[in-house]
Amino acid sequence: MEALRKIADGLIGLSAAIGSLGLLVVVGVILVDVIGRAFGSPLFGSQDMVTMGMVIIVFGGMALCDRTGGHVAVDVFENHFPRGFNRAVDVIAALLGAIIFFGIAWTIWESSQISRMLNLSTNLLRLPKAWFQWALMGFAIVTALGMLLRAAELAFRGRDIRGESHSGEEPL
Repeated sequence: MEALRKIADGLIGLSAAIGSLGLLVVVGVILVDVIGRAFGSPLFGSQDMVTMGMVIIVFGGMALCDRTGGHVAVDVFENHFPRGFNRAVDVIAALLGAIIFFGIAWTIWESSQISRMLNLSTNLLRLPKAWFQWALMGFAIVTALGMLLRAAELAFRGRDIRGESHSGEEPL
């Protein structure tokens, strides 16, 4: 299972790196567009680039958010329940999250087929929408697989990776 965790962390890191690159591109586009507007010449297609870039930013970082425990969690009663019950709740939550992200991936796949059939593209730059839908689908699958692995580690090993750094060392 350690080799599987290493592969998963690599995919999660790649996903986050792509999301980070998307963030840099979007910031650059906005900067150029704002400066251009000040001189009466805004960047053509900036709305398309920012809109599609947000897909990459949000879903690129989703798997890392789950890996580090960044999702919203309500733990008001956690201290009042036995440890085994809390672990079971965490396993169920991870499995439900995986189902939701697999559902997102499947829905986006179907939507991309419609986009290809109708040749849908962005408004100004005419970038094919299917490309961004495929990226979103890939990020959703990485997130779902990460959640499945987290559920398996919790269920079979009692290990919650959300409290660990990527190198396996305890955080400071």
